[in-house]
Amino acid sequence: MEDYMIRAFAAGGFVRAFAVTTGNLTEEARQIHHTTPVVTAALGRLMAAGVMMGAMMKDEQDLLTLKIDGSGPARGILVTADCKGNVKGYPYEPAVILPPNEKGKLDVSGALGEGILTTISDIGMKEPYVGQVKLVSGEIAEDIAYYYASSEQVPSSVGLGVLVNPDHSVNCSGGFIIQLMPGCPEETVTALEDRLKGIDSVTTFYRNGKSPEDLLTLVLGDMDLQFTDKMPCRYHCGCTRERVEKALISVGEKELLSMIREGKPVEMNCHFCGKTYTFSVEEMEKLLSSAK
Repeated sequence: MEDYMIRAFAAGGFVRAFAVTTGNLTEEARQIHHTTPVVTAALGRLMAAGVMMGAMMKDEQDLLTLKIDGSGPARGILVTADCKGNVKGYPYEPAVILPPNEKGKLDVSGALGEGILTTISDIGMKEPYVGQVKLVSGEIAEDIAYYYASSEQVPSSVGLGVLVNPDHSVNCSGGFIIQLMPGCPEETVTALEDRLKGIDSVTTFYRNGKSPEDLLTLVLGDMDLQFTDKMPCRYHCGCTRERVEKALISVGEKELLSMIREGKPVEMNCHFCGKTYTFSVEEMEKLLSSAK
């Protein structure tokens, strides 16, 4: 199945919904970062959330960053997304191995431990908007829902999942976010809660060949569901040599001079895509001139 996200409204606009399938981009991230299954699941869940949350931003230059810092062996994850379906991310520790949790599933909560979820929305203002909440479960979906409820006062139901094959490749991945707008009738809230109980898990749904449209139809199909947008999504890192040069210049003259005096080429690695950029001593000297 192709990776894409759909956006919809229901109940006369009192409910807005997003659903996404991200199996291909999650597999690409797994191959880039060489993640173990539990880290693949954690990174895939946060990237699926990133795609949907990024789509809520208005302008093309807006950028969303989701960061989890935890006390567990995985230590954390960082994901960035824009409003056009581009997402990228990396785990702090890619090779964590843990036994299954009490439900026999990948122990994402155990890998992340106690910690903080930080959202950074860079929407072109002088300072980005930063929101922080404690992890309430470490399973990520519940933590995203808690963020919306506590920081933005938007009641939300969030489902995220990643199914990993025995060979550690990604079988399917994706999720949904369903939000109640101000003034939503109580009977709509009750009906929605009942419908959500019928979803076993996102991965079970997608593994059986269902689509994001099928998922939202199951929950909202009799509430005047209207699909408004379908958008492809992908794992995309926009790093370039020029951007790395700017990053090197930004460290300052003193640090650049120290690198040059070592007399060796300097290697810079991108955390998101794994690319390596090498700068000779002569190139570093030119950057030093630019920094002055």
